[in-house]
Amino acid sequence: MTESNGENPRKTDIKVSLIGGHRLAGATLRERTVTTSLIGGADVDLTDIDIPDGTELRITKLSLIGGVSLKVRRDVRVEVHGLRLGGVKDDGPSEPGGPTVRIDAWGLVGGVSVTRA
Repeated sequence: MTESNGENPRKTDIKVSLIGGHRLAGATLRERTVTTSLIGGADVDLTDIDIPDGTELRITKLSLIGGVSLKVRRDVRVEVHGLRLGGVKDDGPSEPGGPTVRIDAWGLVGGVSVTRA
């Protein structure tokens, strides 16, 4: 994960496609990422990075059809927001504190699935 410091403002990565999803790896993500597609989901693997305690990594998914598949370590807290037809599958920690990944999923069809490694 590429972090911003006090001198540089936070940058947002934007990924766009008409048809087809995106594969996102932790080492290539910034603190904020937006992935947009008409049809296609986002496959995000954050198991290979160390997210510092108190840090929030934010991923926004915009699509008509397509959900989010997120893979994180067991100690990472995941918050899911947005509006979509499809549920949220996550059995991870819900206590405050520690690293947080926030998923904002906006779309017609597609859920959010969180897998713990």
